[in-house]
Amino acid sequence: MRLKDKVAIVTGAASGIGHEIAKTYLREGAKVAIADLNMEAAQKAVKELDPEGGNAMAVAMDVANEEQVDNGVEEVVKHFGKIDILVSNAGIQIVDPIENFEFAKWKKLLSIHLDGAFLTTRACIRHMYKQGTGGSIIYMGSVHSKEASKLKSPYVTAKHGLEGLCKVIAKEGAAHGVRANVICPGFVRTPLVDKQIPEQAKELGITEEEVIKNVMLKETVDGEFTTVQDVANVALLFAAFETNALTGQSLVVSHGWFMQ
Repeated sequence: MRLKDKVAIVTGAASGIGHEIAKTYLREGAKVAIADLNMEAAQKAVKELDPEGGNAMAVAMDVANEEQVDNGVEEVVKHFGKIDILVSNAGIQIVDPIENFEFAKWKKLLSIHLDGAFLTTRACIRHMYKQGTGGSIIYMGSVHSKEASKLKSPYVTAKHGLEGLCKVIAKEGAAHGVRANVICPGFVRTPLVDKQIPEQAKELGITEEEVIKNVMLKETVDGEFTTVQDVANVALLFAAFETNALTGQSLVVSHGWFMQ
């Protein structure tokens, strides 16, 4: 019970990585707000993860909408009394060569990843400062926070940007006991990645099997996808690590794809 009596908000938690992080946090004693654009899916996740009730709640949240973020965080604090952990996980993926990339799609992706991280951080950190008990802010980066891949110009830009935001928050938050970290997964077999496989196969003129073997997993040491539990374990490490020793740091979880 490493997170006993802690309160966490996990964005994009109705499915995929966020869902597994919420599940892990609940198992470790936290109360968790499952924030998602899809309220119906968030409510379904609450019923699945917290069947007895009382430890999880669903929050409708478009992370790129200032009013929804501020109201959602206020709702969580009103319900659970405080906020100790933010996992800024919500994200999307759009692939296309730079010469074809629509500006509207570029702005949409950056807004969800970067505006979403900023807005949720600002809303949560105000409460963390006021509470005076510190906190943990965790951003969902990527191996693409460290290096680039073809067809992903806004995604790579956004994931690099999260590292910069993390470092600023680590410096500003230190006096208040608020830590900031970035998790940088390799390819995790989620619906987001499953959607990319046929898209990249079409764009690159190769088979889906070749996308998996020669694009996604080519640089790993074992040809394996990172699992949602791998990522959730790191999210637990950062959330439960109560000193500033690791603040401002990122951790790559990629089966050796990228080594620091």
